[in-house]
Amino acid sequence: MASNNGGPWGGSGNRGSGGGGGDRRPPGQRPGPGGNGQVPDIDQIMKKGQEQLRVLMGGKGGTGNGGGGGTGGPSFGRGTWILAGLVLVGLWLFASFYTVRPEEQSVELFLGDYSSTGQPGLNFAPWPVVTAEVLPVSNEQTEELGVGRGTNADDGLMLTTDENIVDIDFEVVWNISDPAQFLFNLAEPVETIRSVSESAMREVIAQSELAPILNRDRGLVAQTVEDLIQSTLDSYNSGVNIIRLNLDKADPPAEVIDAFRDVQAAEQERDRLQRQADAYANRVLAGARGEAAQILEEAEAYRAQVVNEARGEASRFSAVLGEYQRAPEVTRKRLYLETMENVLGRVDKVILDEQEGAGGQGVVPYLPINELGRNRTAAQTTQTNGGAN
Repeated sequence: MASNNGGPWGGSGNRGSGGGGGDRRPPGQRPGPGGNGQVPDIDQIMKKGQEQLRVLMGGKGGTGNGGGGGTGGPSFGRGTWILAGLVLVGLWLFASFYTVRPEEQSVELFLGDYSSTGQPGLNFAPWPVVTAEVLPVSNEQTEELGVGRGTNADDGLMLTTDENIVDIDFEVVWNISDPAQFLFNLAEPVETIRSVSESAMREVIAQSELAPILNRDRGLVAQTVEDLIQSTLDSYNSGVNIIRLNLDKADPPAEVIDAFRDVQAAEQERDRLQRQADAYANRVLAGARGEAAQILEEAEAYRAQVVNEARGEASRFSAVLGEYQRAPEVTRKRLYLETMENVLGRVDKVILDEQEGAGGQGVVPYLPINELGRNRTAAQTTQTNGGAN
């Protein structure tokens, strides 16, 4: 039997010039790789590749000449199974361990139901029995509401209790206070917060008048709306915390804002003029009240003076009457003398007593008796006034 040395595909003999086994291929056929005249079949090539793959996977190759022998299924060795097991364990651990950052919290679900809340750091949740949802709880999230911030251009137009329209733009800043409630109690958390915020703002605006909203009560409105939003979300067990509410704008609608500003200016001018009128009225009224009080005081003083003088005259008359009843002649003469003193004391007079033998002239003709009398009267008046003071 001749040896098979015609290459990997086998051969039928050696070619040589001296041997009897020459080239016997049909005319026009190219020689094979090993000197054989047959072309390798595609099935043999595929079988050869499968056999080499089995060898690589730990199996044994086929035996035989030409196309090979064994065609059994692939066989995996022990090392292959260990490697596959380690890969699966690594994948399971990778899916089970997760990291929670300081600003986050996780919610672990056991077969879809709430199990526990994970804390910041490395956490273990054996997948697929336990899964985890990581939520940012410290990050502030903002929802903007108002004209131009929603799908409808009229979202920020609200009606006040005095039947005016006000244009409101505001922001609601919130975060997650309870991740479990946030996940399980709200189907659409963002839409719920937006709807509750808009409803609360409309409720508060509907109970307020326009002027205070535009001026002094903006802070009060914002605080009231924030409290109402928080209480409503708490009633839903939403797990949402309202941090603050920013009331960015509260103005009349753009179509009437110029007319509204004119009305506001007119009201301010009216208030200014009213304050000036009140100040003038208070000043005049205070002066009139002061004058009235002064007149009353003077009248009271005059009344007291007249009454006292009348009482004094009556007392004096009673005293004189008593004296007259006891000594009529003396009292009558005294009254006469006092009366003459009062009458004659107020007139300029010169009394000349005619002396016999003096020629009817008892004074020096050029003596200024009138001036002397006036000086004496003035001196007595001065003394009287000084004694009264």
